[in-house]
Amino acid sequence: MTSITTPTANATRTTSKMSAQQPPSKPQEPVYGGFSRFEIELEFVQSLANPAYMRHLANQNILNQPTFVAYLKYLLYWTRPPYLKYLIYPGPTIRHLELLQQERFRKAVLTTDIADVLMAEETKGVFLWHEGKDGKEKEKDGDKTAAAS
Repeated sequence: MTSITTPTANATRTTSKMSAQQPPSKPQEPVYGGFSRFEIELEFVQSLANPAYMRHLANQNILNQPTFVAYLKYLLYWTRPPYLKYLIYPGPTIRHLELLQQERFRKAVLTTDIADVLMAEETKGVFLWHEGKDGKEKEKDGDKTAAAS
């Protein structure tokens, strides 16, 4: 193995001909507190599925800040593939992210009524889903019973 010595500012750098044949390593993605930007944004956008958290943001006057509104607009990329598949609760997450784009909703979420209504709707949706896709399977069973009579 042959080494080539090249002078640099206040130091001598040794380079190997063999290392020149290897592809350069990929630059590392910046890490924030041990997490990638993808992980941080995924966690944040999923937290928007919680109406109580949205109310907390509103109470802190964060939802009125123009930079935060711009960030919410930027986060809309989560509503499309391939990012959509990473959401654990895509329905409420996307719905709330889209609602937060509207200034009227950002102001209305300050009231506890809005958060309570959203929570009730989502809970109802979960129960209906467990019953069978919006209760359609239950209706089919009811139709079969009515037809048998």
